[in-house]
Amino acid sequence: MRLNELSPAPGSRRKRKRVGRGDGSGHGTYSGRGCKGQKSRSGGGVRPGFEGGQLSLIQRLPRKRGFTNIFRIEYSVVNLDKLNTFDPGSEVTPEELLARGMVKSLRYPIKILAGGNLDRPLVVKVNKFSAAAKARIEAAGGKVEEVGDAGKAN
Repeated sequence: MRLNELSPAPGSRRKRKRVGRGDGSGHGTYSGRGCKGQKSRSGGGVRPGFEGGQLSLIQRLPRKRGFTNIFRIEYSVVNLDKLNTFDPGSEVTPEELLARGMVKSLRYPIKILAGGNLDRPLVVKVNKFSAAAKARIEAAGGKVEEVGDAGKAN
């Protein structure tokens, strides 16, 4: 096979439809737009979802639309079992968690969740704790301390 013998697969290339180029082309006169009316005009037509003046589906079903809560606070979460990498009795701070790669950045407040078990006493100082996580840290002989402004919206 040579470069000059290459050709596209049959049927993969179609000529574009040139409308308004005379009746002999089959797409003359009205150019495939039919006769008169809103859809035949330039820029004509109705917006997506328009149902001829009837209350549109999107308005009839508000529960399907949802909304975005602008006061939502996003947390970087860390499960308890990840804290087992710290030495017993050591202090766990947001900076320490960042250094060990447990959180990606300090842009969001940090919340400790009760996933897994903690087998050593630690002093944990982060923005927020779940109630179960707080109980498990204290049960392991550690201390919890909420620091910073976790209530501030992002």
